[in-house]
Amino acid sequence: MSELGVSDDAYRAAAAAAIEWAASRGLRIATAESLTGGLLADALVTVPGASRSFSGGVVAYDTALKHSMLGVDADRLRETGPVDEEVARQMAAGVRAACALPGEGEEDPRPAELGIATTGVAGPDPDPQTGEPAGTVWIGLSSEARTFARLFHFSGDRDEIREASVRAAVELLAAEVSALLDS
Repeated sequence: MSELGVSDDAYRAAAAAAIEWAASRGLRIATAESLTGGLLADALVTVPGASRSFSGGVVAYDTALKHSMLGVDADRLRETGPVDEEVARQMAAGVRAACALPGEGEEDPRPAELGIATTGVAGPDPDPQTGEPAGTVWIGLSSEARTFARLFHFSGDRDEIREASVRAAVELLAAEVSALLDS
C-alpha cells in the first residue's frame, strides 16, 4: 500500500492508464524532476509501449538547471527557492518545450502536450533556502488547457518521500489525461 493509500497494483494501473490514454489521443508526455531524480520517468517507461506517448524528461536537480533548461524565472528562484508552487508550474510548462518533437510528417518540433514536474524536499534536512521541512512537495502539471500545481506533505524517510511523490505525480497525470479524454 502506498503512502497515499493506493495499492501498488493501482499505482501501476494509473501509470499504464496515463500512457494508454495519452497514446490513444496522440498526446506526448514529458517530465521535469528535481527531488524524484528520474523516478517519475522510470515509472512511466516501465509501462510497455511507453514510447508511443512518453517524449522524455529533464532531471533538473540543481536549482540553476531549473532556469537554464526549463525556463523557470531566475528572480523567482532567488526569491522563493525551488520548493514553490509557481516554480512547479513553470517547470511543468518548461519541460513541454524542452522535450518538443516534430509530429508525424512534420519538420518543426511541437511541445509535448503534457508536462509534469516534481520539486520539493526529500530530506532528511529542511530546504536550506526556505526552511521548508522534509516531505514538502509541489507537483506541477501543464497541458494546452491549463497549468497548475498541487502541494503535498509526505512523511517518512528520503526514499519514502520520493516514492510517495512519484505515486502522487502518476495519479495526478492519469487524472489529467482522463479529463482531457472527456473534454
